Amino acid sequence: MIGLFKRLFRRSTPMIGDATTRDTAALADLHARSFQRGWSESEFETLLAEANTLAHNARVGRSVVGFIISRMAAGEAEILSVAVADSQRHRGVGTMLLRHHLGSLMGIGVRAVFLEVDEINGPALRLYRRAGFIEVARRPGYYPQNGGRQTAALVMRRDLD
Repeated sequence: MIGLFKRLFRRSTPMIGDATTRDTAALADLHARSFQRGWSESEFETLLAEANTLAHNARVGRSVVGFIISRMAAGEAEILSVAVADSQRHRGVGTMLLRHHLGSLMGIGVRAVFLEVDEINGPALRLYRRAGFIEVARRPGYYPQNGGRQTAALVMRRDLD
């Protein structure tokens, strides 16, 4: 009986794998819970069907608990979105996804990766800075916030060796 409880309540380590068009509903749901304007299933389906898109997900059992998606061109990539379920935050899922994704991008010849992040998104900034991204530009007034104010988007870059 104790073994059953241990299995039921232990932390499961997420498995990282390729995201496919079969994942569109789960990705859209997680994106909607993570951002002010979530992307639809059809937007994910279109992205995932493109040859220049690379996407990975993190699963615990059958549930998608995180994802990362990039678009590639001319030896560079732009990370379009990263999301981790609330229940999995602060457990290293974002770090696992980012490391795996960057390794895959490097493996297919991508030399530099870019992304945009809200200047007030502390957890994301810590994740990207720890992964070696540096700020290369700033877009003032890019992200709308509650109360009508706007915050800057930080453009970050990491070269892949």
